[in-house]
Amino acid sequence: MLQAVKEAIAGQFEAALCMLGACIERCPEELWSRPIANLKFCQVAFHALFFADYYLEPGEDEFRQQAYHREHPELFRDYEELEDRPQRHISDQAAIFDYLAHCRRKLQAVLAAETAESLAAPCGFRRRGGISRAELYLLNLRHLQHHAAQLSLRLRLDAGIEIPWVGSGWRAFD
Repeated sequence: MLQAVKEAIAGQFEAALCMLGACIERCPEELWSRPIANLKFCQVAFHALFFADYYLEPGEDEFRQQAYHREHPELFRDYEELEDRPQRHISDQAAIFDYLAHCRRKLQAVLAAETAESLAAPCGFRRRGGISRAELYLLNLRHLQHHAAQLSLRLRLDAGIEIPWVGSGWRAFD
């Protein structure tokens, strides 16, 4: 049962990451810095990946210590996404694609290490209250899907670009 749950989570995450990746890849240069609600297209893409990365950690304290973050300080700067203020930093498509690849690798490694006990344990994030690690995966996935849909809609409305829907057939543990 545990393996089936982990594969379902991995498949849905991979599908959401594929859709987000398609939005990033197909975004024309003239839309990359165009506003979507209170952020620019590139900032929404980064925000979605930033929190996917953040909530894959075992807790808040470990996030800034990751090797990927230490190797790419220009991408994370002052961690403005964790502040109660609008984002200002703009990232280019290549940096966002690299961050997407990092999140994909991290998801596979972190999820593979989960046990029934760790999934039932508290999530480790004060701002998420007493939810379990399993529920945190679902919350994280919903957030990622929300922003992939937001970017997909903007591409369709502003440029007539359609993003393919990726279903649940993706398997990260082959």
